Amino acid sequence: MRVVVLGATGSVGRQVCAAYAARGWDVHGVARRPAPHLTGVGFTALDLAAAVPERIAAVLGDPPADVVVNAAGGWGDTEEEMTYSHLRLVRRLVEALGSVPHRPRLVHLGSVHEYGPVPAGTLLHEDLVPEPVTPYARIKLETSSAVLTAVRDGLLDAVVLRAANMSGPHPPQESFLAALMARVRTALADGGRLELSVADARRDYVDVRDVARAVVRAGQAPAAGGLVVNVGRGEAVPIGDLVGWLLEAAAFPEDRTDRRDLPVRSKGGDWTQLDVTRAWRLLDWTPRIGLRDSVHSMWRVAHGAAA
Repeated sequence: MRVVVLGATGSVGRQVCAAYAARGWDVHGVARRPAPHLTGVGFTALDLAAAVPERIAAVLGDPPADVVVNAAGGWGDTEEEMTYSHLRLVRRLVEALGSVPHRPRLVHLGSVHEYGPVPAGTLLHEDLVPEPVTPYARIKLETSSAVLTAVRDGLLDAVVLRAANMSGPHPPQESFLAALMARVRTALADGGRLELSVADARRDYVDVRDVARAVVRAGQAPAAGGLVVNVGRGEAVPIGDLVGWLLEAAAFPEDRTDRRDLPVRSKGGDWTQLDVTRAWRLLDWTPRIGLRDSVHSMWRVAHGAAA
């Protein structure tokens, strides 16, 4: 069995490659530049948003892929950047998949932010009508919708995984946890105080390695074709807990920490909690890694210790 992972050098893509390799699959990664962790798997250096569909089809079809995972696309600072790296990429990918003689299963990584802000206590299920308000969330929803439309038009076999916020090893540099980890590291190095502004928000977080397991399951789950499937822990966890676990992992002295409340300013609202019943029912998937262990693992891996 062969899988092609688009965005193989990113936070999610590298874990997806590892999950498939551990199961004995022939793994082929695609990204703009190679990375050391992809040693031992096939690799194609390609800017997927700029490549013509024929070039993408050649990577997917020679030899034929059984599964294609789209974990590509940067966060971006502007709507134009995100349209280019997400929506343009998917449109070219859909055209490429439509031209290959076989029909691999596409697993597309969406985001919990596609739902938009909701009142506290809301359980986000897949049939809820999304109402995103930020450019990032709108583009992510438009990208996922393009995949689902292609499925309805008979052009693709695909599953959209709408993933919660992620923790665990190798977080994206743009993420909240990566930025916090950098600040903690700096404060440890210079012996100074750590000033933290923590929003009174609750979010559904899931370890990136659990997401990778869900991707593998989605690639071979016949009943999931054409559907959106939420992937999270199904819990709304206080952001302050994540901060506390990271400080604990870093052994940062409590008496050098100054905390204050901060209004919520992010890509979503102040509450996310996913209904993950469909993932359990169709993918036979539940998260295995606790969030405290996930945050500790993030710190250990970043500082050279085994996870």
